[in-house]
Amino acid sequence: MKIGLIAPYRDLLDMALNVKEELGVDIRIELGDLSEGVKVAKEWEKEGFDVIISRGGTYQLIKEAVSVPVVEIKVNAYDILRQFKGLLGYKEVVGVAGYKNVIYGCEVIGEVLNLNIVKIVIEKEEIGPKQVKEAKEKGIKIIIGDTIGARSAKELGLESRLITSGKEAIASAVNEAFRLAEAIKAEKERTEKIKTIVDFVHDGIIAVDKDGRISIYNRMAEEIFKQPSGKVLGKRVEKVIPNTKLYEVLKTGKPQIGQLQKVSDTMIVTNRVPVIVNDEIVGAVATFQEVAALQKVEHSIRRKLSDRGFVAEYSFDDILYKSKKMDDVIRQAQKYALLDSTVLIVGETGTGKELFAQSIHNASLRKNGPFVAVNCAALPENLLESELFGYVEGAFTGAVKGGKVGLFELAHRGTIFLDEIGEMPIGLQAKLLRVIQERKVRRIGDDKLIPVDVRIIAATNKNLIDMVRKGKFREDLFYRINVLHINIPPLRERKEDLDVLVPHLIKKHAARCRKNVKGITSRAMDVLKTFDYPGNVRELESIIERAVALCDEMWIDVGDVKFSCDADEHKAGNELYRDWSCDIKPLEFVEREYIKKALELTGGNISEAARRLGINRTTLWRKLKKQ
Repeated sequence: MKIGLIAPYRDLLDMALNVKEELGVDIRIELGDLSEGVKVAKEWEKEGFDVIISRGGTYQLIKEAVSVPVVEIKVNAYDILRQFKGLLGYKEVVGVAGYKNVIYGCEVIGEVLNLNIVKIVIEKEEIGPKQVKEAKEKGIKIIIGDTIGARSAKELGLESRLITSGKEAIASAVNEAFRLAEAIKAEKERTEKIKTIVDFVHDGIIAVDKDGRISIYNRMAEEIFKQPSGKVLGKRVEKVIPNTKLYEVLKTGKPQIGQLQKVSDTMIVTNRVPVIVNDEIVGAVATFQEVAALQKVEHSIRRKLSDRGFVAEYSFDDILYKSKKMDDVIRQAQKYALLDSTVLIVGETGTGKELFAQSIHNASLRKNGPFVAVNCAALPENLLESELFGYVEGAFTGAVKGGKVGLFELAHRGTIFLDEIGEMPIGLQAKLLRVIQERKVRRIGDDKLIPVDVRIIAATNKNLIDMVRKGKFREDLFYRINVLHINIPPLRERKEDLDVLVPHLIKKHAARCRKNVKGITSRAMDVLKTFDYPGNVRELESIIERAVALCDEMWIDVGDVKFSCDADEHKAGNELYRDWSCDIKPLEFVEREYIKKALELTGGNISEAARRLGINRTTLWRKLKKQ
């Protein structure tokens, strides 16, 4: 820090040198009264001094001449009073001449000492001698004053007494200068940090004061609006920024979030908010980004999430239905998507519980966050716990070096889907309950909690209420996850949905098998509508996939459906079903024909045929040898 003291008179300079030595501070001290002091101050300003110290009229002139902060060596009543020594009972008029900040309060001293005092306030250095001369002409013989007042009196042959400052006043001013310099330094650092942040964020930023004049205009704003900051700072925003609506925010005090704005050929998305202090609008701030840049970032994030499998692929538009029951359930789920509470999806196997979970996520405010799915029935308790909550290095034998992040942490700002939650071990349920309540996770082997912002969607095909009664599922956890409840009806209760599901599945698997299958006959569709589908949509898809594979014509018929369904699992008493179920072939024959069909469809590719048949390659080879 560079601090300097300009002394208007020699005694003050000598005392300042003593104070410097006693305090052990590094300051520059020079002599300079009034205009001479101003010259010194201006030189110091060029040298980059942080604070300047001076006194009296010299202080006043320096303060007006430079932009550097100036600290005053203050003159107090005791400093003035010392110069009245020996004047008690003096009958003549005593003049007190000097700058206002030096002689302030002299009248009170006159009243206390019962003296006749004339106050001569000097405002400019060049008229000071004239004012003192006029006082002499009025018969004043003694002048008490600052440097200009006392010097002018001495030159006119009057008795002059200089109001001096003590060492305490000098030391106080020096300490204040250092405190001020420290504060200025800290403020400069803070300002530079803010400026760096403002200039290097990806958003453009414009701030205006209450009059709409631009006070902040960062580097990104320069790029977007193609105008340098020097041409816009201090200008009214509507004069220099096209299509701006910041003045509306100043007027109404209402934020404008996510507004589209066109700048030349560039489309930007803008957020505008008022700056309110003590219920008064004192300015407004706009942040904005190019839409193309946002889309690029979003694409990058989604690609990374996709690479890790943490993306919800489906939305409500992907759910095919025709029934009133499904329409009601979807409307309910769409309302739940707008909330952030835990959702419990109940439904039989194959009804599409994960499809609903992904759709809820993609319709929620968390849609740009991760969607993490975990099947609670697929992993043993210890492995499931480490997957959900993660672990630190050395937590157990075989723990990965550096530890592992749990799925709850990976789902931060997004959604975690706990499928088959009814299969979660009872011991792990207590830990899950704690995470839901505290919104924090503790990795295995760790002693600290990690905050997570995650929405939980759980699903089950079990009767959780019955499991609670039997002590297989925690009652407190049940109430925590069953805040919003969705019950997906089984396919047998909404047979009209087959009218849209079957054509869709035929088209899907015909394309996959590269077959020209156009659809299904009404007779075959009637047969499909007689089944109960314990496996629901998943079972229906398996039936259609096999039927497409077996079909030799453009339309799936009853004969193709025959090979795709087990007569014992469906309504064998139905007339339509009885028409084709009477001619049952031996199982070996059906298997041989089915394998033959699979090989025909795959062009003799053993591996692909085995994959479609759901068996491994070795098993298929063994069955072919038997034939």
